[in-house]
Parts: sequence; C-alpha cells; structure tokens
Amino acid sequence: MGQGMGRGPIRALFGRELGLALGRGGGPLLALGFYAGVAVLLPLAEGPDPARLAAVAPGAAFASLALASLLTLERLFERDYEDGGLDLLTLGEPGLAVVAAVKCLAQWIATGLPLAAVAPLVAITLGAAPSLAPILFLASLLAGLGFAFIGGVGAALALGARRGGVLIAVIVLPLFTPLVVFGAGAVDAAAAGLNIGPPLALLAAFSLFSVALAPVAMAAACRNALS
Repeated sequence: MGQGMGRGPIRALFGRELGLALGRGGGPLLALGFYAGVAVLLPLAEGPDPARLAAVAPGAAFASLALASLLTLERLFERDYEDGGLDLLTLGEPGLAVVAAVKCLAQWIATGLPLAAVAPLVAITLGAAPSLAPILFLASLLAGLGFAFIGGVGAALALGARRGGVLIAVIVLPLFTPLVVFGAGAVDAAAAGLNIGPPLALLAAFSLFSVALAPVAMAAACRNALS
C-alpha cells in the first residue's frame, strides 16, 4: 500500500513534467529544427563529395545531437525556482533527487526520443549507409539518456545565474564528450563490420552511470541555489 501511495505523486509529477517538456520553449521542435539545420549546413562546409561526407557523418551526427540536446535544458528547473515550486518539492515527497530524475526522464522522452528518431535520417543525409539506421537509433537513444541527466546537472548548477544557457553549455559539453565518442565509435564499428559490443557497452554504462549519480548532484545543486 505504501508503494502504491508513493507511486501516485511520482506519476502525477511525471505527467506534469512531460507536459512542460513538450511545451517548454517550443518543445522538441526547436531541437529538431537545429538538428535538421546541421544536415543542411555541413555539406555546404565539407563539400558535396559523398565519400568525404560519409567519413564524418557519425561524428557530426552525434556532436550535433549533443548540441541540440542543450537547447531545452535552461528551463528544466528554472520555472519551479522562480515560482517557489522548487521549495515545495524540496520539502515534500518523494524527495528532490527523485524529482530531478523524473524531470530528466521526461526531458529525455520529450526531446531525446524525437532526436533519436531523426538521427538516422540526419546521418544518412550526411552520407551514412542506410543499413546503419538501427544502430544509429539505438546509440542516439542511449546517448540522449546521458545528455538529459548530465544536462540536468548543468541546469541545476546554473539556477539563478545570468545567461544560464551559456553556463550550462560550459559545464556539460566536456561531460558530453564520452557519449559522443562512444556513440560515434559504435556506428563507425558497425560501418566497418567490426564488433559494436564494446563501444555500445561503454555508451550504455556511461549513460546509466549518469542516471545513477546525476539526480544526487542535481538535488545538492538545487538546495544550494535555494539556500
């Protein structure tokens, strides 16, 4: 019975956060528009040579995915911080770390999932082989999970700061690097006919490690901003 009572507020919080994530700043449309813009601009910079584009397609797709994931992070905690809701969430159940995890999970579903669905199309547009679409989707989905939770740490640390979006980028972009490297490495391995297990396992491990530790860091950062 206690478990059932505990799940109710979490379910309600998740529904609220998912609705806010879908509507916040245009929802996923802003991130998707940015991501699609890369597919148009990169060939203009690299030239029309298909072989040249194919060589950089996985790395470009994942680097662009990381940048697109930043666009919707600034308001992750800011709305609750401004209206006093964060104080209530800090004092109530189920605890601020769980609240932070729910916010990031909603962010991942609202933004990370659409970006992962578009990632194969972007990479194929840049010259990747269509046969790589499944691994591109899976790797982008796993990387997006890490982007959401690591990005949440940046959003919490930037609470109350001027130009929070810039601060978030400075904080989290270095931490995004392993996700970009492992994700692009898995796609490169698949393209070369090599074993995709090691880079994919490292990508999943890093993302899950982020899921485990980031909510604690976010809760600490939010309490610090409120103190």
